[in-house]
Amino acid sequence: MPDGIVPLIVLLLLAGFVIVVLMRTVRIVPQQTALIIERLGRYSRTLEPGLHLLVPFVDIVRANIDLREQVVSFPPQPVITSDNLVVSIDTVIYYQVIDPKSAVYEIANFIQGIEQLTVTTLRNVIGSLDLEQTLTSRDQINGQLRGVLDEATGKWGIRVNRVELKAIDPPQSIQESMEKQMKAERERRAIILNAEGTKASQILTAEGEKQSQILRAEGSAQARILEAQGQARAIQQVFDAIHRGKPTQKLLAYQYLQVLPQIARGDSNKMWIVPSELTDALKGIGGMLGRGQGGFDDGGEDDWVDPGEMAEAFEETTLEDPAEALARARGQAGLASREAEEHAAPASRVQPPIEPGPDAVPPRPDAPPVAPPAPPAPPAPPAPGGEEQPPPPPPR
Repeated sequence: MPDGIVPLIVLLLLAGFVIVVLMRTVRIVPQQTALIIERLGRYSRTLEPGLHLLVPFVDIVRANIDLREQVVSFPPQPVITSDNLVVSIDTVIYYQVIDPKSAVYEIANFIQGIEQLTVTTLRNVIGSLDLEQTLTSRDQINGQLRGVLDEATGKWGIRVNRVELKAIDPPQSIQESMEKQMKAERERRAIILNAEGTKASQILTAEGEKQSQILRAEGSAQARILEAQGQARAIQQVFDAIHRGKPTQKLLAYQYLQVLPQIARGDSNKMWIVPSELTDALKGIGGMLGRGQGGFDDGGEDDWVDPGEMAEAFEETTLEDPAEALARARGQAGLASREAEEHAAPASRVQPPIEPGPDAVPPRPDAPPVAPPAPPAPPAPPAPGGEEQPPPPPPR
């Protein structure tokens, strides 16, 4: 071996040793990371982020701890509820190491410890709830789990920030029953909503029919009132025209003869009554036929009716507002009913017997009983035009 090769090997070995020493002496710790340093097998210190110098071959890095928040998902765990149903629950834990020394020396594997603690706590919490409460009380379960885990992992240098139930899966048979129950509930709500809609529709339809009938009745009443007013005014005008014209007996007889065919018209008329005035009318006709060629007397000036006066009488009549006529008709109907009650009340009372005078003749034993006199007729209501109607003719 040449003499120059040995020193070269020695120099290479010394350079490698220096490089190793430098690597063990200088340590750069990144952000959100902590290094646990042991010196001769004992805990020495915790290195924070930055540049640090170690004693080579004396100081050893025991653990590299990540200080960021960590997320760990645990596999589904079977849990029994208070109503003896087995549900499968998936959990997610959000934790953060706040004391690297405790996380390394207080527990061997803090991830496994958190998982087992979560399973046992979850079984204790779910065991006091039934299936319905388990499915609807996730926030309550999360709060209880976080409280228990945070208290237990505090001495490990770990803080549990959040605990979430990712999934709660009941048995397949229970899921089918729940789906049927939900379907029945939705059908019930649909039936109730349909019934409420039908009820509202019927109520609105009834209200509409009621208002329609009321309006039709009001219109019919106004039409009848207007028709009655028209007939009354026509009768009044005819009556006034007749009185102004001063008709003779001959004219009345002629009118009777014109009305007789209308009285006898119709197949159902088995009997019709001839008024007593007809005989006088026939006498007048006979007298007319026995006189001059015209068959009628040449009446005087009193028998002539001026056409201009009749036209003025028809023009004086004016129609009235239907609403006012309806109100006046209602008032007249109420007044007539009260007057009828007042006139009917004395008739129902027992009249005291009339004591005979000294000149009265005693009735015979076989004489029929005498009927009490009829009460006087109520006064006629005023006509719509404001003029009083003439009294009715006495019965024959």
